[in-house]
Formats: sequence, C-alpha cells, structure tokens
Amino acid sequence: MFTKYLTEPTLILDQQKCIANINFMVDKAKANHLIFRPHFKTHQSRTIGKWFAQAGVEKITVSSVRMAQYFANDNWKDITIAFPVNIREIQTLNELAEEVQLNVTVENTESVEFLCKKLKFPVGYFIKIDTGYHRTGIEAKNIPLIDNILFQAAACDNLFFKGFLVHSGDTYHAKDKNEIEHIFNHSAEQLKSLKDRYIKDYPQIIISTGDTPSCSLLNDFKTIDEIRPGNFVFYDLMQYMLGTCEFNQIAVVVGCPVVAIHDERKEIVVHGGGVHFSKDALVINNQQVYGQVVTFSSKGWEKPNEKIFVTKLSQEHGTIQATDKLLKSVKIGDMIGVIPIHSCLTANLMKSYYTTNDDTLDHLSGVTI
Repeated sequence: MFTKYLTEPTLILDQQKCIANINFMVDKAKANHLIFRPHFKTHQSRTIGKWFAQAGVEKITVSSVRMAQYFANDNWKDITIAFPVNIREIQTLNELAEEVQLNVTVENTESVEFLCKKLKFPVGYFIKIDTGYHRTGIEAKNIPLIDNILFQAAACDNLFFKGFLVHSGDTYHAKDKNEIEHIFNHSAEQLKSLKDRYIKDYPQIIISTGDTPSCSLLNDFKTIDEIRPGNFVFYDLMQYMLGTCEFNQIAVVVGCPVVAIHDERKEIVVHGGGVHFSKDALVINNQQVYGQVVTFSSKGWEKPNEKIFVTKLSQEHGTIQATDKLLKSVKIGDMIGVIPIHSCLTANLMKSYYTTNDDTLDHLSGVTI
C-alpha cells in the first residue's frame, strides 16, 4: 500500500487520473477550435507541467511573476500572467520578457504608463474585464477607461494589445449546470461586444476566459478564442458538488494520520488542519464541511458508501464526524484520506505530491529560484 511509509499529512496524487483530466481538456479545446492555455497555479509543478507538454500544450497561464520564472526555467516559452501586473517587479518582468513571449494583464492607466517607460523588451498585454464576478477588472461598459488604456499603450514600442481576459469565478458559486451556463453566456455576450468594437483597429485580438466549471461542462463556447482553466487538473469536492466532474476524476486527496478517537462524541481527530487544507468550506445538508473522507485501497482510494465529512478544522487538527462503522474500523496511527474542498489552495499549502506510484513530485513552494 502506497500509504505504508507516510508519517505526516501528505497530498497524494493519482497520476493516471491527473493525465486523463489533462487529455480531457486538451481534446475539448481541440474539438471547439480553442487556444488552450491552462492555468498552472493549481499544480505549480514542473513534473505535472511536462505531462501537459506531452499532451501537446505549448502556452500556459500563471498567477505570479515568480511562477512565471519557475516555468520559464523549465523551457516554457509562451506565458501569460493572469493577475494585475505588479509594477514593482519590473526588473524581473524585463528579465522574463527577454527570454519568453510574456503577456501581462492590465486594468488601469497607471500601470500602462509605467510599463511604457520601463519595459525593455516586447510584452503582450490583456485588458482584464469584470463581467460579474467583481473580484477585479474593468467593467465591460467602461469604454472610456478601455479607450484610455489603448491610447496610452499605442504610444509604447514594447506593449502589444492581445485582447480581453476574464475569469468568471462566480461559476464556483452556482447551484447547477444551468446557472453555470447562464453566467458563461452573460460573460461571453459582454466580451463579444468588446471584441466587435475594437476588432477593426486590432484584428489579432482574442477573448480569453478561464474558469473550470464552464470549461468542463459546456460544449458551446460562443465567440471565445482561448480557455485557461486550472483546477480541472485535480478537481476537488467543490467541483464534484457543483456537478463539474465525476468522483473518479478527483485526482488528489490528503492522507491524514489518526491521532485521537472520541467514541462518546463519535469523532476521529486527524493531523490535518487549516495549514494543510486551507479553511475553504462547503455547506452540505445544512452542515459546514472541510473535506470528505475516502477509503484507501491498493490502487488509490474509493468512494465510501457512507458520506463522512471533516466538520471542524483548526490550525493542525481536523475533526471527522464518524459513523459507528468507521469508528470500529479505524485505530490510532491509521491514515485516513480526505478530499479537499479546494485543491488549488491545498496543493499550494502542502508544497509537494506523493503519488499512488510511490513517487514524490516537485512543487514551486519548495524550490529556490
């Protein structure tokens, strides 16, 4: 059993499921004639990145300059940083732009003005649009600001307009597929209007979108040109509850050592807390939960007949509300598997992967750049 030598909370990866998820999205992009630029912020692993390369992926998305460096050092040559450009990192941006095709994201004139003065090499830029998520970005109807950004950038020798970029993160809060489709369509309509407005002056511009729920579920991408999903590489309990994936597509679980059992409260305490999972939660059957228990097998893990959840989480402790059957089958020192709510945050916190093939994989968090 691959858990035999594990001694602490460990993020366990099923390589076969992960590669199947990659191939699924590669095939979907091809079938819909879309540019596929997967977001690597979920896995942050050069090894997993190579699995994408083996599937034919050549363009990637990242969420930080440091992440761009990490993958550029592994020979990725076309990188979009899908986070509002941090002008304080201009030196590193210039170093990257000298080596790779770098794209940045802007949403204000101040950043554009700074880049025009300080960039030493050609860089593409996307204008970040807010179509309803309200995390950041320019509202699609704010044409005066978009015009000002384009006007400023047009005077810059090293800035080239790539198009409009959006993340419809509100799909993660949808109730079902119909609502996900509605959010996507509402976003696509706004982006189409922008593209139609500017395509005459900028004939090469594209529309780029990138949330896992819509990219996983939909088969009609309207006028979208590029997709940038990230979470699909692992999926998680949130995606499963949304109906975005099947249970057997979830490619990671956290192995947690059992450290205490309280029969009188029907609780099992594991070493696995907020510093491992984050504190993202879902409400299931009117109860807040932080992960779902699975049963380990020689091949990976299995969906149990009973739905059992982590119901309390502190910094290092996780408390499982157990059934009588589980209490009878578990003893101190066992490893229990827990599907995380949000695999992106969990992977970032755990900083490495242990596979069901007994291999250890790299992660950006454990590397000095």
